[in-house]
Amino acid sequence: MSFFLPPLRLTGATILRDGEMQQRSVAIANGRITKGPLPEVDLSGYFILPGIIDLHGDAFERHIVPRPSAAFPIETGLRATDRDTATNGVTTAWMAQSWSWEGGHRGPDFAETFLQAVEDYRPRMLSDLRVQIRCETHTVGTRDRFIKAIKRFGVDYVIFNNHLEEALHLANAKPEELALWAKKSGSTPQEHLARVWEARDQARDVPRHLCKLAEAFDLLGITYGSHDDPDGDTRETYSLIGAKICEFPTAVAPAAVAKAVNDPVLMGAPNIVRGGSQSGNIAAIDLVQSDLCDALVSDYYYPALAQAAFYLFDKGVLPLEDAWALISKNPADILGLHDRGTIDHGKRADLVVINPNTRLIEATICGGRITHMMGEAANQFMRGNLQDQALAAE
Repeated sequence: MSFFLPPLRLTGATILRDGEMQQRSVAIANGRITKGPLPEVDLSGYFILPGIIDLHGDAFERHIVPRPSAAFPIETGLRATDRDTATNGVTTAWMAQSWSWEGGHRGPDFAETFLQAVEDYRPRMLSDLRVQIRCETHTVGTRDRFIKAIKRFGVDYVIFNNHLEEALHLANAKPEELALWAKKSGSTPQEHLARVWEARDQARDVPRHLCKLAEAFDLLGITYGSHDDPDGDTRETYSLIGAKICEFPTAVAPAAVAKAVNDPVLMGAPNIVRGGSQSGNIAAIDLVQSDLCDALVSDYYYPALAQAAFYLFDKGVLPLEDAWALISKNPADILGLHDRGTIDHGKRADLVVINPNTRLIEATICGGRITHMMGEAANQFMRGNLQDQALAAE
């Protein structure tokens, strides 16, 4: 259950505002940051930071299919994802759903079903959950269907992937790993291999396919980019067709090319927290230290977002203001979300209340609603001037 906050002022906390950590108050009314004297809640000793904006997360997959042979209803998975994001201070999140030749939960059939489920669930959302489509490059025959789905469900963010080379390598060198991949897709190794060959046969038509998709995206106002760029040439090619976002470059070169042409670079927050890439690619902290990373995303683990910001602060890599901008202001700027990402008059009341000693997120407020609350922060909200005011349950 979430609650709409009555008009109030949060006082006593250290607030990230105007790019600085400041001792000042923040007022909330009608879901927005506002001004004026209001009933107060004393949050002395806490940090109040902008709500986290996650541009790429696939943890939702594990809420829907926790095991390859144990799928749950999509709505159940969305509810769990909704609470997972809220608990971890995320107020806006793009769930990265595949549109792939792989089939199963990454194929077009499931993607359309998932998009419909998200649309149906939207009136009950706590966080602002959206869908990013991870479009495999070798899906030439589905182009018209893909564009139709994007229009129908209002998808605003697409990333191009190409996992075909990895599949071809596994088919030749590690067939047992390809079998595991097939199992996750709900197919036999033979069926999966047949899909690999079918995708490979589309190679000649892929460049034209991507250009036609790019033209459609431009007309629809969709932001798009690429995933796992291995080198500078690949990043330059994508940039030239308008795929400006450089998501998870695997080396320094593509990140450097992106930076040179002002293409945003996104890296995984778990990469920061764990001290490196789980797949052996470039360490995200190296790109942050080289000013080659513009935003951090959850990838597969929502708690890593706030943890990564504090890690960069604790290690002396960035001031907290700049580290937090990687998961709030910068993502908002990249996706053109001008109503959030910072704490300012008139913007959405998307706030995170953090205990600076434990680093625990004790409250999340999304659009003026309490979506998560625990610990002493909960006590502070429920005592004093709020005790005589009714909180309207959604």
